[in-house]
Amino acid sequence: MPSHNRVTIRTIQYWRPLLLAHLLLLSPNAAVSAFTLTMGLLKVGVPQPWQKSKKNLNYVREAGVRQFISTYNRVKDLKGDELLWGDEIEYGIFVLDHQNKKVRLSLRAKEIMDNLNQNEASHSYESEGCNWVPEYGAWMVEATPRRPYNGYSVDLLRVERNMRLRRKRILTELNDNEIAPTVAAFPMLGALGDDGSVPPVPVGGPVTESEYIGDGIINPHPRFAALSANIRKRRGEKVNIRVPLFHDVNTPEYADLPGLPPSTCCGEESILLWRFGKGDLSREKYGNGFIIVGCSSSSREFNDFGDPVTLQKWLVNVECDGCKGLFYRSAPGVIVPDADWPRNGDVVVGSEIPDVPGWIRLQNGYYLPMKCDDGEVKFLHKVSSATHANNQQKKALGSETPIYRGSVGNINDMPDLKNALETAVSSLSNENQAFNDEAKMFNLRPAIHMDAMAFGMGCCCLQITFQATDVDESRFLYDQLAVLAPIMMALTASTPVLKGRLADTDCRWGIITECVDDRRPAERGRKGGPDPEPEVAGEGYRRVY
Repeated sequence: MPSHNRVTIRTIQYWRPLLLAHLLLLSPNAAVSAFTLTMGLLKVGVPQPWQKSKKNLNYVREAGVRQFISTYNRVKDLKGDELLWGDEIEYGIFVLDHQNKKVRLSLRAKEIMDNLNQNEASHSYESEGCNWVPEYGAWMVEATPRRPYNGYSVDLLRVERNMRLRRKRILTELNDNEIAPTVAAFPMLGALGDDGSVPPVPVGGPVTESEYIGDGIINPHPRFAALSANIRKRRGEKVNIRVPLFHDVNTPEYADLPGLPPSTCCGEESILLWRFGKGDLSREKYGNGFIIVGCSSSSREFNDFGDPVTLQKWLVNVECDGCKGLFYRSAPGVIVPDADWPRNGDVVVGSEIPDVPGWIRLQNGYYLPMKCDDGEVKFLHKVSSATHANNQQKKALGSETPIYRGSVGNINDMPDLKNALETAVSSLSNENQAFNDEAKMFNLRPAIHMDAMAFGMGCCCLQITFQATDVDESRFLYDQLAVLAPIMMALTASTPVLKGRLADTDCRWGIITECVDDRRPAERGRKGGPDPEPEVAGEGYRRVY
C-alpha cells in the first residue's frame, strides 16, 4: 500500500469553475449506463485551448451552478442509499538500469493499462476484479476494485484481497527490468534531464515549457496536457514551486549562509512552516533558489520579502450602538460571510499593513479594519500580549479558538468591555520585537525549484471514496474527515526527496497546491500585474478549517 493517503468524499466534492473551464470536455464520446457501478469517471473528450475556452467561461459557470442546483434538488430528500465505498491506488512504473545504476520512468502506462483492461473484460464473470484508469503521468496507472465495497463488515476482508489481486495483475504486464512500487513520488523526477525516461524525451515542450522535464512524460489522454497548458496560460507564466532544502552537513547551498546548524532550521522542538502559495514577492527579491520559512515555536513573523513583521494583539470593541463585532475580510474592503467572525471582547493577533493604512492582517489570513472609513468609530484597540479574550463562549470551551459558537444572548450580558479595554490598554508594554540581520537570514532558506504541473500531479497516493446514505450523512462524514485529514497527512508523509534533493518537508500537499496555482498576477496580490480579465475573474477558493 502507498504510505500517503488522501481521503475524499465524491458526493460533495467541490470543483472550482475555472478549473472546469480549463478542460471544457464538450465532446464526450461514450455513454454511461445508469446501472454501471464501475469506479472511475475519466472519459475521452476534445478539450478547448485556453484562448478559445475563455469565451465560454461564463456559460460554464452558470451551467455548472444550474446543474448543481438541479442535482441537489433531485437528491436532497433521498434517504437510505446503500453505503458504497472503495479505494484507488496509484502506481508508478520504473525501469531499472543495472549497468548504469540508474532508475528511469517507464512511459508504457497506457499500453499496460489497455492490456490489463482487456484481460479484465475477458474475466468479467469472476466476482472479484479490477478497474484500470489513466493518471497524469505516462508512467502512472490507477487501479480500483471493479465493484465497490458496501457497509457490511465482511467487505472489510475484500480490501486487502483486492489490493493483492491488483498488484499480482499489474506485475504480469511488466517487463523483466520494470518495477511498480507504490511510492508517493519518483525521487529523481526532473533531475535526469533528457535521460530520465524510457523511451527518452527531450526536456521542455509547448505544453509545460519546463526547464526540467519534457512534455513526453505526460499521459497522452487529452485531459492532462490541456490542463497543464491552460493553467500556465491563465496564470501568465509557468507554475513556480519552491520547497525548503534540507540542511545537511555538506549541503553546498548553505555554504554562504553561516551560523545555521545542520538539520532543520527550527530545531528538534519546533516545526518548519512553509507558506506555500505565497512566495511571489520573495521570488522577485531572492530568485527561484530561495524561500522564506518560519518556525512553529517562534513568535516571529516574516512577510514574503523576508522582512520582520511586528505581531500585536488587538481587542475587538466596535464602539457603536447595536454593533456586536466585525466581519472578516478576505482583502481590505472585501467582506467574507464567515459565521465565526470576531465579536466584541475577542482578541485577535495580526500586524499592521504598511501599504494599506488602517488595516491589519491576521494570522489566519483574513483582514480587519482598525476604524470606520471616516475614522470616527474605532474597531480595534491595541493591547498587551498578556491580554486574553474576555468572551464567555471561549471560557466555556476552554480555548482561545472556539470550535463553534452558540447563542450568547444580548451583548449587554457580557462583562463590561469598557473596563476590560481600559485594563488591557493600560498594561500594554513596550514589547520590543526588533529583528537583526542574522534573524532575517535565519528565515531565508535555499529551495528546491520546480516549474511544471508534473511535479505535483506526478505524485501517487491511496484515495478513499465514499457514497453516504444521504446528504446529511455526507456532510457529517465530510466535517469529521476534514478534521482527521491533517493528522493522517502528517502520519503518512512520505515525500522527503524531490528532484534528487533532500527536502526540509515530508508532505506533498504544498507541491500539489502550487503546481495547479492558476491565479493571475493581480489575483496573487502582485503590484504592477495586469488586472484579471472580466470573463475569467473569480473569487478563488478557501481552505477547510
